[in-house]
Amino acid sequence: MLDDFKIGHYTDEARGTGLTAIICEQGAVGGVSVRGAAPATRETELLKTEKTVSVVHAIVLSGGSAYGLEGCSGVMAFLRSVNAGVNAGKYKVPIVCGASLYDLEYKEFAFPDKNAGVMAGKEAKTNNFTRGIKGVATGATASKVLGMDYAVKTGLGIQTYSSGDLEIAVICGVNPLGDIMENGKIIAGAKDGNGEFIGAQQVLSSCCFNAFSISNTTIGCIITNAKLTKAQANILSDLAHDGLAQSISPSHTMFDGDAFFTLASQKVEVDFNMLTALIPSLVARAIRSSVTSIA
Repeated sequence: MLDDFKIGHYTDEARGTGLTAIICEQGAVGGVSVRGAAPATRETELLKTEKTVSVVHAIVLSGGSAYGLEGCSGVMAFLRSVNAGVNAGKYKVPIVCGASLYDLEYKEFAFPDKNAGVMAGKEAKTNNFTRGIKGVATGATASKVLGMDYAVKTGLGIQTYSSGDLEIAVICGVNPLGDIMENGKIIAGAKDGNGEFIGAQQVLSSCCFNAFSISNTTIGCIITNAKLTKAQANILSDLAHDGLAQSISPSHTMFDGDAFFTLASQKVEVDFNMLTALIPSLVARAIRSSVTSIA
């Protein structure tokens, strides 16, 4: 499935951080939408519809907050080693975009460095859609409205879909301030002494909470073999945030740096309206899988 893409992970379980690289060596049309108020991102500006470059060779999702963006340089170095990139004259330049979530307080101060990015690139393989506590999800937690002592662990969120020749996958690191929701009910979140969900929405609305500044973020990437324009890839990235709103409460707070990318390998003609209907639900299911797959 989605054989044009390779997925690789770097996992530092001991220190509680990691990195996930989504690689398309031949290049894919890319888009992005950043809705969180506290993002840590790289090369998102070039994905705007009016910018010249439309081809992306990798999306890097990492832990380590802004420090973890260093991992993108390692993925770029790997891509250079396999001669992937945009022809820019004498040399090729790999286009690597990324976003990081804040996991610095999960275990100890650590972040995925350049070497971690190289390792993830070398480890990347096709059909690597296994969930679990790995890669970007190594140090990810949810429901931190009352602090890390009440947080719940999340794993790598993944949801795949196929219909005829169309193939889609959503991959995400789930690290929100809020609770994980399904059908309006909390399925994973902070609990009180009686084992009852406290409710991040209720706590936040009472203005009685321990704000961890920029210590939360849900980041992810939609990959598909559909033929998309750059504008359409950006629209799908926007719609991914509807899935966040369906599955996280509260979402897109001033303490979250939520960002979603889209990569399209341009192989299958598809009705774009169908994709706009599919994406929010697939993203919501990927986010919920981050807790149900490790329960």
